[in-house]
Amino acid sequence: MVAWQLLCIIGVAFAILEIFTPSLFFLNFALAAFITAVLSLYVANKFALALAFFVMSFLSFLFLRPLILRRHSKETETGIAGKYINKIAKAEEEISEFKGVISIYGERWDARSADKSVIPAGCDVKIVKNDSLIMYVVKSEN
Repeated sequence: MVAWQLLCIIGVAFAILEIFTPSLFFLNFALAAFITAVLSLYVANKFALALAFFVMSFLSFLFLRPLILRRHSKETETGIAGKYINKIAKAEEEISEFKGVISIYGERWDARSADKSVIPAGCDVKIVKNDSLIMYVVKSEN
């Protein structure tokens, strides 16, 4: 079997592994295998190809993986941060730095003023932080 064919098979195997393990770990090896497969069309030395594969894998871990993870984490924000933070809610009771209640999505939450101001009942508020069961809010500009 020719080296480029073997490297392409290895690249496809790593890509399939990446599909089943969503950690962006095997993607680096798949990319390195495909680049090394193209390089093998010009270089016949197997030691040089193996070295190129390891170097490309290492560089991919150093540079590509952090970029992909950073972009991926921004797009898939979930949990409290994704559902509530920076959203507009309604002040059900007066909100101060010590007490208050808001409602959002039909749910009632204890709230505190993030900037220590007093927010009257009925105002729209923006949720800026969550600490366990307490939402910290500021008066909305709207």
